[in-house]
Amino acid sequence: MRRLHPHTPHTTRRRVAGALTAGLLCAAGLAVPALAAPTAGTTAGTTAPALADGLALTPPMGFNNWNSTHCRAEFNESMVKGIADLFVEKGLKDAGYQYVNLDDCWALPNRDADGKLVPDPVRFPNGIKAVADYVHSKGLKLGVYTSAGTKTCNSAGFPGALGHEYSDARQFADWGVDYLKYDNCNNQGVDAKSRYTTMRDALRATGRPIVYSICEWGQNNPWEWAADVGHLWRTTGDISDNWGSMLGILKKNLPLAPYAGPGHWNDPDMLEVGNGGMTDTEYRSHFSMWSVMAAPLLIGSDLRKASQATFDVLDNKEVIAVDQDPLGKQGTVVSSDGGRWVVAKEMTDGSRAVALFNETGTAQHISTDAEAVGLPHAPAYTLRDLWQHRSYNTAGTISATVPAHGTVLVRVSADRRWAAHPPAVELGLDGSPLVEAGKPAALTSVVTDLGRTPALRVSAHLTAPEGWTVKATSRTTSALLPTGRSLRTGWSVTAPAGTPTGSYDLTLKASHRSPTGVRVDSVLPLTASVVAPPPSGTSGLGDLPWLSATNGYGPVERNTSNGESAAGDGHPLTIGGVVYAKGLGVHAESAVEYYTGRACTTVTADVGVDDEKGTKGTVAFAIWADGREVASTGVLTNAMPAQSVSADVTGAQVVRLVVTDGGDGIDSDHADWGNAQLSC
Repeated sequence: MRRLHPHTPHTTRRRVAGALTAGLLCAAGLAVPALAAPTAGTTAGTTAPALADGLALTPPMGFNNWNSTHCRAEFNESMVKGIADLFVEKGLKDAGYQYVNLDDCWALPNRDADGKLVPDPVRFPNGIKAVADYVHSKGLKLGVYTSAGTKTCNSAGFPGALGHEYSDARQFADWGVDYLKYDNCNNQGVDAKSRYTTMRDALRATGRPIVYSICEWGQNNPWEWAADVGHLWRTTGDISDNWGSMLGILKKNLPLAPYAGPGHWNDPDMLEVGNGGMTDTEYRSHFSMWSVMAAPLLIGSDLRKASQATFDVLDNKEVIAVDQDPLGKQGTVVSSDGGRWVVAKEMTDGSRAVALFNETGTAQHISTDAEAVGLPHAPAYTLRDLWQHRSYNTAGTISATVPAHGTVLVRVSADRRWAAHPPAVELGLDGSPLVEAGKPAALTSVVTDLGRTPALRVSAHLTAPEGWTVKATSRTTSALLPTGRSLRTGWSVTAPAGTPTGSYDLTLKASHRSPTGVRVDSVLPLTASVVAPPPSGTSGLGDLPWLSATNGYGPVERNTSNGESAAGDGHPLTIGGVVYAKGLGVHAESAVEYYTGRACTTVTADVGVDDEKGTKGTVAFAIWADGREVASTGVLTNAMPAQSVSADVTGAQVVRLVVTDGGDGIDSDHADWGNAQLSC
């Protein structure tokens, strides 16, 4: 799981001098592949019998050092013991985390005279067995790493297990190892199923129960053949600590739900929670979506340096219970229109865990109902919010206004005791929270009763930054809201003249009471953007301020290619040998939004895969105006010349430029909006 080449962020770190791997890694993107049809006599998800050894009956939970330390010197015996100590001290062991896993770089580059692996005496002066003994003394389990090749993925050339499977497995068992992650680098072109099956047999021959993690990157569709080979299999290339990477992997893993179950799990890679590249909201989404997908939960941050906010995410036992439900169903997509996702997971007790996931950069109303997620008809339902840790009743609607990049995760059941809970209400905002300094903007807050019982004594209140003016233009209270009815309050919001452009916090608060007198306070954080009117005439988009920008690797670059992970490291925008002095350099998945203020007419650009990736990269471009697609290209490859696109954006308040992958993952998907222009 280590990366040598930063320009391939979503590959499983092939750090390779001479790694013989076939094809591009299958990191995820907007285009998701169709599932292969099951073979005769089988059903999807049971294409082969699961290993009947009683291991990994729920998705493994634990820690892996790679995302936080890579091969740096801080990865050592002291760190591993410290993580084990923290599992106990912070309650993570009690929450279900049990595996403390070593990734690459634990061994010396050469085997001994007998062909045995040798732990690095500087990193692990007492050997791996001593570390295993310490971890076991805490009631935890130890994992190690190697590769199904002649060497591991790191450029130092640590020994892989290809041709040494039985000897290495014996060493692991003798040391007391409980978990093996088996990577795919330097595999010499040997058939994947053969390589991974040989190690399965070698582990089995030791007689020691060892959870077997196949890290094959999804290259050969392991979900179709690995259920009786390993306990989990990677479905994608490596995750990176950014929104675009997490989102792409999520989209690759979601359609594979039929293949997961007790003892055989889809693995979308480790958690990045706490590593600093995403916001707390995004990390909660990451953790929520991995849990609803019944994914392994392997902490990838250095817990010795973790904030309380990180522990609060990782230790949410109600969310963990969704992941660890013994029925073992992976959540399935109910809907995904416009980046507004509903994913539902069947639970052992008949309830459904439902994730309302917002991939977009603005708050979105996301809604479904009990029937759509598979619940039986009932007069009402109990709805438990797993992040608020509160229970409500609902007449059947499951709905929320979800912040940008946020997730509302609930558990809904046809519970006869529904009336014991107050009615659920949804807070929302009509109108675009885009404000020109010195000019009043009209917004409308909406408080809706979703419950079977009425919401009583309902009130709404909107706050803005100090110095702003917020005035209600209609009533802010209602004595009673029946099921499905709303309190709508108009607001005039003004940012002071001279307020710099940028994002500012708004907060919508509401309160209501249940028929039994229980008071419920609700809060919806919102973002208002102070914007400047677009300039008249034709302007280069590379020179204009944007509302928001997300990118699959590194930042969006102005007037250069994407380059690598650092800001400002791009090159001249070049498509098919043609150089463009102006434009945007991005990496799929990417979205860049501009405020056009209903004053612009046309967006034009020459688009394609940048030449800096050689023959690699497949992408698709689209232009959206106020949530409506107005132009698109289809899939473009590096072998194709630039394609001209033009979109009519007349009357649009916001224009969004989107780049998605071409259906084969986002590896090397460096895309250019050459000579991108906006006419107003």
